[in-house]
Amino acid sequence: MKIIITYGTFDLFHVGHIRLLKRLRELGDKLIVGISSDEFNEIKGKKSFFSYEERAEILSSCKYVTEVFPENNWGQKRDDIIKYQADIFAMGDDWQGKFDELNDICEVVYLQRTKDISTTEIKRALSKVDNIELDRIESSLHDVIAIVKNLSFK
Repeated sequence: MKIIITYGTFDLFHVGHIRLLKRLRELGDKLIVGISSDEFNEIKGKKSFFSYEERAEILSSCKYVTEVFPENNWGQKRDDIIKYQADIFAMGDDWQGKFDELNDICEVVYLQRTKDISTTEIKRALSKVDNIELDRIESSLHDVIAIVKNLSFK
């Protein structure tokens, strides 16, 4: 049995995450994912929209993921690889070369990220939506709901 281990924050779960997890799972029989805890994100200067518990629940429901656990610090990866008996440590290619020292205990693989999608870009786009835009969207939705209510389906 070949075991893959990876890490990430996995906030605002999107198609890029799915595609990465699918490709990771194709490398072996089990995919184990370390999810950055809220406390670790704080140390990294990050703030997730969803809590660790919510992100863990989301990832646990993904068919490509076998198991999840909290990532609490930068230094735990070596111990986790040994604990879970991982054959492959894999990360997105934005981390290229950063974990090569783990090659002494497992194979280290860097996979290409999905182009044109990232949690950072989604958050940046959402931050540009102001109250005027939200009011316009809400008004449009009310119009659509009114039209649908007036339709008769047979």
